[in-house]
Amino acid sequence: MPVDESQNTYPAWLETNERLRDGIEVHLRPLRAEDEPLLEDLAAHMTPADLRLRFFAAVRGLSHALAWKLSHIDYDRAMALVALKDGAALGVARFHAEPDRSRAEYAIAVRSDWKGRGLGYLLMTRLIAVAREWGIGELAGQVLRENQRMLAMCRELGFSIVTERADPNVMRVHKTLAPELPPSSSA
Repeated sequence: MPVDESQNTYPAWLETNERLRDGIEVHLRPLRAEDEPLLEDLAAHMTPADLRLRFFAAVRGLSHALAWKLSHIDYDRAMALVALKDGAALGVARFHAEPDRSRAEYAIAVRSDWKGRGLGYLLMTRLIAVAREWGIGELAGQVLRENQRMLAMCRELGFSIVTERADPNVMRVHKTLAPELPPSSSA
């Protein structure tokens, strides 16, 4: 039986070079299986507080098993974009879609020493664009109430924010993704 090369192949067309607010250039690309050490290093450069905001629990870095799981992407249902500078991972934004692509859950992590430069915003806007391209209907996530920077970014990007019923310390954020319309041309 012939192999369908289009299934789960690395989406190289998503690789770009982008500039942060301070003019520093970073390389964005989809995460690859061999990036497991990059994820471990990213977590090693996050404060315990930032790791807790990302994982909702006190963690000390990434275990080998979790780094392996996070670095192995099924490109048919998920995407993870990594921001790189000088061979180091500065941040990752990811989503995992429902089989029918009606919605996808997202998560984001940025190195503590790179926060406040617009990297999280850049990763999220690119992730939203990819989700929209893929025809995903809604992007959703959970954010701890105390994570005011993330909640402010979500508001700025047009996410709706509600308190999670089961836990008042968790906010549910979601954004309906309509397809982008091509620019209108003046005749």
